Parts: sequence; C-alpha cells; structure tokens
Amino acid sequence: MKAIHNKPLSPALTNMQGNIQGIVLAVVVGVLAHNIVKIPLLSIPGPLVIAILVGILWRALMGIPEYAGAGIGFAGKKLLRYGIILMGVRLNLNAILAAGPQIILLDGSIIALAIVIICSLGKVFAVEKKLTLLTAVGTGICGAAAIAAIAPTVNSKEDETVVAVATVAILGTVGSVLYVLLQPLLGLSLNEYGIFAGATLHEVAHVVAASQPLGGATLDMAVLTKLGRVALLIPVALGCSLWFNLTDLEKEKTTGWKDIAIPWFILGFFTLSFFNTSGLIPKELANTMLQASNLLLTVAMAGMGLSVDLAQFKRMGLKSLSIGLTGSIVISTVGLLAVKYISF
Repeated sequence: MKAIHNKPLSPALTNMQGNIQGIVLAVVVGVLAHNIVKIPLLSIPGPLVIAILVGILWRALMGIPEYAGAGIGFAGKKLLRYGIILMGVRLNLNAILAAGPQIILLDGSIIALAIVIICSLGKVFAVEKKLTLLTAVGTGICGAAAIAAIAPTVNSKEDETVVAVATVAILGTVGSVLYVLLQPLLGLSLNEYGIFAGATLHEVAHVVAASQPLGGATLDMAVLTKLGRVALLIPVALGCSLWFNLTDLEKEKTTGWKDIAIPWFILGFFTLSFFNTSGLIPKELANTMLQASNLLLTVAMAGMGLSVDLAQFKRMGLKSLSIGLTGSIVISTVGLLAVKYISF
C-alpha cells in the first residue's frame, strides 16, 4: 500500500494563508481588547492601548504563525489609515470654533510646548528621533490616535509606535487620577477645571475620566477643549510629514521632491470632518462610521502589538517614559497657570 504524501503548498498559497492568519489574529486580539475594556478600571486606558498590550503578550506567550507577518503588517498599517479617516466624523468644526479663540490658542500652545519640550529632551537623552516625536504628539494632541495618525507620515517602526502609545497611556491614566484627587486644591471653577483637563490630559478617555465626576457641564467643556486639540492634528501631521521628508532629502541628495510622502489619509480625515460639520452625514451614519473607526483602530493597534518584540519594548520604554513624564508635568503646570490667570 502506497504512503500518501501531502503536497506542499505553493509559495503564493502559503503567503495568502499567512496573510489571512495574520489579519484574523489581529481581529481576534482587537475583539478581545474591546471586551476587556468593559471591566471598569480597564476602561480608562481604552481599547487601543489594551489591544497593543494584549498583542505584545500574545506574541510573547504564544508566538505567531510563521507566515502571518504580512497580514499583521496590513492590519497595523492599512487598517490604521482607514480608521483615522473615519475618525473625522467625530469632529464638528463649528462647535470647536464656537468655543472661542482663547481655547483654540491654549490648545495650540499646549501642543507646541509639548513638541518643543519633549523633542529637546529627546536630544539630550539620545532617544530615537521618531520615538521622541511620537511621544510628543501623543502627549500634546490626543494620545494613541495622534500617534497612530503621525506614525505613517514619518515611516516609524512598529516598536517605536507601540512604545510611544504605551508611554502616553501610562502617563495619561496616572494623570487623570491625580487630577481628580487634586481638583479641590487647584482653586479653579468647574468650568475652568474642564478647560484645564481638556487642554492638558492625553487621551479623550483620560479627559472624560478626570472631568465626569464633577458633572455634565464640566465634562462637556473638557471634551470640547480636547476636541480642539484633535482638530489641530491635521496641520501637525502635515507639518511632521513635510519636516521629516525634507530632512531625508538633505541626507540623500539622490531623492527628489516627488518622493515626499503626503499623508492623504489625513486629508480624508479633514474631508469627513467638513462633511460632518456641514450636516451632510446623517447622525446615525456618523455614529456607525465612528464605531467602525474604533474597531479598525483597535485591530490596527492589535497588529502593532503583535509585531513587537518585548525585548525591544523594554530597551526603549524607560527613555520614552522619562521624557514623556517631564513633558506632561510642564504642560500641566503651564495649562493650570494659563487657565487661572487668563479669562476664559
């Protein structure tokens, strides 16, 4: 009786199978993260951060299929862009403009200060340039979402992106708890406290956690101020892309201007923001698009987590945490003084 030998799969089928495995694995980790954040205390970091952490632990404890790298990379890069585009429906530009020029100016100043302080510290402590920038924009703008939006424009590596997200998540979570505890000692009205929290905390989830205990009016002002920072993500992303690519042009004279990476997905983000502001997107559809954005971003972060070697994470994490902590303290102090002594 002849032995039956299984015919090996062709390279094309092997790659396709690996791609599917990688995407499915990222989806499984993403769905798992969405369920984990239903646990009360774990809701503060949010599903994006939890997805990264679960992805890192999954790879460290269980490994990943041999050919799944391409599928995981697709989840971490392509799905990320689609999620950022859909996130544009979160913004109503009219509401942000109605908040007043002082709040917009405060938001812009906090972002600029975070970038200048953290990037300066990054040079002093010899932190990787892209990791430093990602930590700065995550601290200054809107945490994981800002890092996810900026990372492709500067061609950062997955481990740099993940370390920056984890750094901002840790600092923002600790910060939101401290804000609530210190609120009675700050000498701010409820309205002023909402502006302070929205202008200086990292993630939208951190802002909500720090302002919700003080009532709906404080929460509304905090979120509105925070969304002003989110709106400034567009010019910051375009500026970062131009700056980094021009730097590369100076290093490699053979590269031409035509090779500058234009972050088209950021323009898609702005376009959806404009449509939402104009009332062209029905509310139910906008809510569905926002849910789809959250899911895509969570799967993308899961893909990034699955791509990270834990040893690399440990190597870069402490430096990122130190410059992020210093930057967070500075913007919190400046934000507190601004809200206290400037009339809002």
